[in-house]
Formats: sequence, C-alpha cells, structure tokens
Amino acid sequence: QVQLREFGGGMVQAGGSLRLSCAATGRIIGRYGLGWLRQAPGKEREFVAGIRWTDGTTEYTDSVKGRFKISRDITSRAVYLDMNMLKAEDTAVYYCGQADSLTTDWQAYNSWGQGTQVTVSS
Repeated sequence: QVQLREFGGGMVQAGGSLRLSCAATGRIIGRYGLGWLRQAPGKEREFVAGIRWTDGTTEYTDSVKGRFKISRDITSRAVYLDMNMLKAEDTAVYYCGQADSLTTDWQAYNSWGQGTQVTVSS
C-alpha cells in the first residue's frame, strides 16, 4: 500500500505560483496513477491532475490546463504540482492520491495524505 504526504501549500496572490510536493512511501506499481485532487469549502472533491507512474502520461482537468503541471521523480518517489497563474477559484485543500490506473475520476483515488491548504487572494 502506498502512503502519501503533501507539502508546499500556502497563501499567494492571484497570478502567483506555488509548487506542491507529494512524498510517497510503500510499493508503487508502474500502472498506478498518482494524482492531485482538491476540495474547496462546501464543494465536492475534484480531480486536478494525474500522472502515470511508469511513463509519465498526464491528465488535467480543463480549468487548470495551461496553468498547472504535474510531474514525478521516480528516484525520490515524489510527485509535484507546479501551479502558475493562480486564481481565487483555485483556493482549496489539495490532496495527493493514488489510483490503480491513471484516471480523471477523483473517486478512484485513495491513500490520501492529510492535505495542504492553498489560498489565493484576489
């Protein structure tokens, strides 16, 4: 089982940038999808970005395409989310999760970390 822990949240002004990191421990199978999801107050958790561990194939939700980039470092067993041109609507708790395959279905992800707060002020 994969254990995940997120780092790097904070407060930033609209238009700014942040990098989130996710440290993974445990066995990571090549086909696994590692993803970032977020939940804003009063809203359902949603998929943001995902990456297939073995070949780096990525998926993004439409609202972050061109602004966010997900990447992974196999050696350090980490997944990153580089967030640029941040908007107020990106404010949420961001979670790192693992799915049995790369998918945009947030419900397929589990092994959540504790989450990290991202606040974007307008």
